[in-house]
Amino acid sequence: MTESRQKAEALLHQFKENRYLFGPGVLGQLGELVAQVGNKALLVGRFESAWFGVIWEQATTSLKAAGVEIVGECQGAAPNAPYEDVYRIQSHILHKKPDVVVVIDSGSGIDAAKAAVTLASLGDLQPEVGPWFGVGKVTSACERMGRRILPMVPCMLAAGSSAHLTKYSNITDITHNQKKLIIDEAIVPPRAMFDYSLTATAPLSLTLDGAFDGLAHCCEVFFGVPEEQKELAGEICETALDLIISGVRKATQNPQDIEARHDLGLGADLGGYAIMVGGTSGPHLNSFSLVDVMAHGRACALLEPYYTVFFAPAVEDRVRRVGQVY
Repeated sequence: MTESRQKAEALLHQFKENRYLFGPGVLGQLGELVAQVGNKALLVGRFESAWFGVIWEQATTSLKAAGVEIVGECQGAAPNAPYEDVYRIQSHILHKKPDVVVVIDSGSGIDAAKAAVTLASLGDLQPEVGPWFGVGKVTSACERMGRRILPMVPCMLAAGSSAHLTKYSNITDITHNQKKLIIDEAIVPPRAMFDYSLTATAPLSLTLDGAFDGLAHCCEVFFGVPEEQKELAGEICETALDLIISGVRKATQNPQDIEARHDLGLGADLGGYAIMVGGTSGPHLNSFSLVDVMAHGRACALLEPYYTVFFAPAVEDRVRRVGQVY
């Protein structure tokens, strides 16, 4: 497992270079990371949750030590990032006028913040989130208007979605129970952090959902990438699966096992690398219509075997490679 961990760390450094801090105990370096992109921060997080107090104290101490002024605080988004939370976070940004948004949350909170900074930066062109769904629309507007998106620095709290590393923002129309996507390089956070030790108190359901999501990211990308990306995607997939499968088995036996949390964090982060190399497919696409039925990770896990069987005749060598890890 040490070999897989070392390989994962090398792949993540290849992916993000020095723009990403990860590993158990890195939260104390948040201020130094944020100061690289701004000095007036809006802090978005789980302020209504009792467990968030200790994390908030460490984060604010680090920010102040680095000379970063906290201009406001905002509650993060509900699960699945509903539209209304995007608009609420956008309102805080417009009123507090930060030069960086610091998000300490799980995937939904980070996704909502990505959409909120997009609206805060480009809302005079399209004030609603709907027109930004799709591929490359934010980049196109930025290039046309000579603008850039307000920078944000996410600190991830859950191993799974890798929202802190990617160009995806999943937002949910609660009225129609439908999840929709912004896919755009312009919304990739310029700096990010994940202190894996912060996941040790996550409930088992969240741990499993995140593991399922990470596994799905890697397998779907590996099965579908063009031949020229096959080796990189395969290396990412094999390493991530090894870490996630081992990590989740240990974490279910002992949720406080930091080594298990370390492996789960690395594996999920590699899932983020995977979906920046290639795209997901049927399981993820159809999971978006199950948002009112089950958690995203479980929806992907439900659908993944069927799509694997469906695609297997065309990618038998890739399926066998994944099978060897299992």
